[in-house]
Amino acid sequence: MRYSLPFSYLCRFNRIFVHFTLRYFFVLLAGLFFQGIVFAQKTVITGTAPGAEHKMIRITTPGDLITFWEKTLAETRIDSTGHFNVSVTLDKTAFIFISIGFHRAELFIEPAKKYDLQIDQMRYDELTDVNPLIESQNLVCTIMNPDSLGLNTLVGELDSVYSRFLMKNFNALYRDRNKVLLDTFRVELNQKFGAVKNTYFINYAAYKLASLDQLTQYYNQVQLTIKYFSDQPVLYNNVEYMDFFNSFFSKYITVTSNILRKIDFHPLLKSPDPYSAVLKSMGADTLLKNTRLRELVMLKGLMELYYTPTYSQEEIIAVIARAKEKTLYPENRVVAENMISLLTKLKPGSQAPEFTLISREQKEVSLKSLRGKPVVLCFWTTYCDDCLSEMEMIKPLYDAYKDKVHFVSISADKYFSKMLFFINLKRDYVWTFLHIGDHMEVLKDYDVNNYPLFVIIDKEGKIFKYPADKPGSGLETDVQKLLEE
Repeated sequence: MRYSLPFSYLCRFNRIFVHFTLRYFFVLLAGLFFQGIVFAQKTVITGTAPGAEHKMIRITTPGDLITFWEKTLAETRIDSTGHFNVSVTLDKTAFIFISIGFHRAELFIEPAKKYDLQIDQMRYDELTDVNPLIESQNLVCTIMNPDSLGLNTLVGELDSVYSRFLMKNFNALYRDRNKVLLDTFRVELNQKFGAVKNTYFINYAAYKLASLDQLTQYYNQVQLTIKYFSDQPVLYNNVEYMDFFNSFFSKYITVTSNILRKIDFHPLLKSPDPYSAVLKSMGADTLLKNTRLRELVMLKGLMELYYTPTYSQEEIIAVIARAKEKTLYPENRVVAENMISLLTKLKPGSQAPEFTLISREQKEVSLKSLRGKPVVLCFWTTYCDDCLSEMEMIKPLYDAYKDKVHFVSISADKYFSKMLFFINLKRDYVWTFLHIGDHMEVLKDYDVNNYPLFVIIDKEGKIFKYPADKPGSGLETDVQKLLEE
C-alpha cells in the first residue's frame, strides 16, 4: 500500500519493515496501471427518504473533476411510502451526488454493487419561502448495508484520521516542516490500512498524503511532479488525485513553472493552429514530457486564462474547442467538452438549458416546443414584491408582441396552488405560466440567485441576453433588437 516511507527514511529501519512497506508500494503501482480496466456493470441504489414521498431523486456525477460539470446518471420518483429504487451502469468507481430538490449527499459507488440507503427525515416543504440556491440543508444519508472494507467506510475513516492529524499538527507541518512527524503518520496509516486491497482507496490515500508532502515541503516541486504525476497514469475519476492535481497545477503556466511563466501566450493564441502551438510550447517544461498530462495541464491553464482580463475569451474557447477535436485521449476530450459548456454557459449564442414544466392548465410545456419564436423567460415568486410590479409591466409587452414572441413566467413558489391562486386573481395575465415543481435543477441551470430574473432566448433556442433587463428598465428595447436581426 502506498503509505511507504521515502527511501532516505526507510534506511533507518530494519529489513522486515522495508519489505513490508515496499510490498504495498508495488501494490499501489499495480493499482495505478490497472485501475478502471473493468466492464460496465449495473449498480443498484435503493432506500427510503421519509418526507420526500412523490418527489424526484436524482443521481448525478461530475463529468470530470476539473470543471465539475455535472451529468445525470439516473432519476426516479420516490413512491408513496418513501421508498426508491434506481440503477446505474458503471465501468469504474464513481463519486456521485444524491439529490432531492436542492438537498444533496455525496457517495462513492462501485460497479456491480448494491447500496441500501436511509435518508433522514426532512421537511422538504417548509412553509417559509427561501431561495434554495442560498439556503439548503444537506441530506443525511446512511448506508444500511455497510461493508467494513467498503470504499465509503474506508474513505470516511481515512478522512477522519487525516483531519484530526492535520488540525492537531498544522503548525508543526507547515511552519516547522516536521518531516519526522509526517513519517510517523505514514507508519500509523500503514498499520491501520495496510491490508486494504481496494485500488481506488489505495490511490485515494496516496494522493491524500501527497498534499502533506507538499505542505511540509517533503519534496521540492520537481520531485513532487515526478513522484506523483510525470511517471504515473492520470487518475481522472479519483477524487484525491484530481484534488491534488487541481491544487498543484493551479496557475502553473503563469506563475509556478519557471519555464512556462516566461512564455507570452498571446501570439500563440493568434497563430494559425493555436492548439498545437500552445501544446508544443509547454513541452519546454520537461516535467510535462507526458503528452496526456501536458494537454490536461494546458486545458486547466486555458480555463484560468479565460478569466484573465488581458486574454481574449473567444480565442481561449477556440483553442479548447480545437483540443476537443484533436486530442488523442478520450478523457481529455470530455474535459474540453465540459470546459466549453462551463465557460459558455448562458453566454449569448450558447444553447439555453432545456426544461419541461407544468403549465397553469396542468399540461407539460417544454422549451423545445416553443422553438420558432423568441422566448422571454421570467423567473418569479408570489412573495417577491419586485416580481409583482414587473409582472404588471409584462402585460403591455405581451399585448404588443404576443404574435412574435413567447412570454413565459416560471414560478418558483413551493406550491403550484399558490401560483394558480395568484394568477387566477389576475384575469389579464393570459401568457404562459409554468411551475417549477420539483424540477429545482432548472433554477440551477439558469443560475437563479434572485428574483425576478429575465432571460431572452432566440427562435433557435439560444441565449440572446442573460440576464436581460427588466420590463421597467429596457426589456422592450432588447426584444425589438432581436426581432430586427
